[in-house]
Amino acid sequence: MNKKTLLIIIVVVVALAAFFGLRFFFKEDNSPGQYDAFAQCLKNKGAIFYGAFWCPHCQNQKAMFGKSVKFLPYVECSTPDGNGQTQECKEKEIKGYPTWQYPDGSRESGEIPLSRLSEKTGCPLPQ
Repeated sequence: MNKKTLLIIIVVVVALAAFFGLRFFFKEDNSPGQYDAFAQCLKNKGAIFYGAFWCPHCQNQKAMFGKSVKFLPYVECSTPDGNGQTQECKEKEIKGYPTWQYPDGSRESGEIPLSRLSEKTGCPLPQ
């Protein structure tokens, strides 16, 4: 085998190893999250989570839901530059983040425990 053929084989092997290695590390986890049904219930009941991408308490609130965060009834209140508030949140008179609005119209601000969200909405927490 000449050097050119050997070099081509090495390049192909390295490319394949890189491709399959990256697929392994970036494989999407499609398994259900622990709070999927709970987050979907919150949305179905009409609860709304108002927050801002730059808000550390909002990030903590989202972290409580783990992978189930994608099902939250979340409304982003910050403008993309982080210096203003969206019209929707102005109209709803959202003053702080996070703010949860419950189906009965009441609101609570701050990091709300999942047990409190369950109590206010009637959505059962998973066992």
